Amino acid sequence: MDNNLFLYYQKTDIGSVGIAENDGSITSLFFESGDSLRGAEIIETKLLAEAFRQLNCYLAGKLKQFSLPLAPSGTPFMLQVWKTLCTIPYGTTVTYKDIASAVGNPQAVRAVGMANHRNSIPIFIPCHRVIGSDGTLTGYRGGLALKTQLLELEQSHR
Repeated sequence: MDNNLFLYYQKTDIGSVGIAENDGSITSLFFESGDSLRGAEIIETKLLAEAFRQLNCYLAGKLKQFSLPLAPSGTPFMLQVWKTLCTIPYGTTVTYKDIASAVGNPQAVRAVGMANHRNSIPIFIPCHRVIGSDGTLTGYRGGLALKTQLLELEQSHR
């Protein structure tokens, strides 16, 4: 077992959520308690307690920007997309094409979509703020109902 890999679950306003920490950074957020992380010790560390505190404040409309050490794992392109997602202001949406342009590759719309799909730290890396060019909501790991709920939450607390 990796002694630096920790996972904790908590009931939230959006259901049971699991958050994982590795070497002092948040690495994953799971929407269902059935998800697991091999080799993780199930324990609430100080960082995981803080991550849940911030998540619950966000879900209550009291926090608009997270201040957590994040360490997503992906390709250099994915990391660039995720970094760009973190610059989308609370309560606003952008398109996949907007993100592709922001990372310097306007033709990479599908690759941006794949990076969003592989985002292991949703909400903290706000991929829910990315919508289709025609304004429609597109896939979200937590489901379109949750994506809608998060966007409506942000709109009501702008």
